[in-house]
Amino acid sequence: MRQDVEERYRALRSAIDEEARRDGRDPGGVTLVGVGKRQPPEVIALAIEAGLTDLGESYLQEARRKFPLLPPVRKHFIGHIQSNKAKAIAATFDVVQSVDRAEAGIALGRAAQELGATLPVLLQLNVTPSDRFGCRPDQADQLAEALRGQASLRLEGVMAMGPLGADSDAISRAFELAAKTLARIGGSTLSIGMSGDWREALRAGSTMVRIGEALFGPRTDGRHT
Repeated sequence: MRQDVEERYRALRSAIDEEARRDGRDPGGVTLVGVGKRQPPEVIALAIEAGLTDLGESYLQEARRKFPLLPPVRKHFIGHIQSNKAKAIAATFDVVQSVDRAEAGIALGRAAQELGATLPVLLQLNVTPSDRFGCRPDQADQLAEALRGQASLRLEGVMAMGPLGADSDAISRAFELAAKTLARIGGSTLSIGMSGDWREALRAGSTMVRIGEALFGPRTDGRHT
């Protein structure tokens, strides 16, 4: 298992770097976030030991169980935010990628202020009909203004998911919409691209890809990421 995870990490990192160079970009400008949802801590730890520096988790309770068992890593919350869990999310994670409404942002801002911290966040966009969550691009300016109004939040950019099961052209159009929205509202982080569409994401300007199955292998619940 150790060799499998280490080899997948190195192969994936190499492929991302190669694609970035092909697109005329600096490979160092693309962060690989491993998605640890439903993955056992021992498997995640192997990837971290191989060089993974950033880990994304979708569920608060699962993350709180696993994080104490892992080597140091930058922790990203990528799941849907329930406002009543904002304080626990702010205390557990280093970055929150999935702020899709002002209510959640205000709750996170208050929580970060209570903790005496400044919390980096991304605005989650909905650029595809298959995504249940996310702010519509035409409402992103209003949400960005609300997030910037929270003194304890630092809005760093946007996150979005591509359309599931779509062809490459449809995926590229969705990612281009996310990139254009980022250019409009401002920020340096464009978190788009997962196991099946990270190449299209890089071509659209992604600075952060979120990879689960292609890095860790199939999830323990048998589902795909």
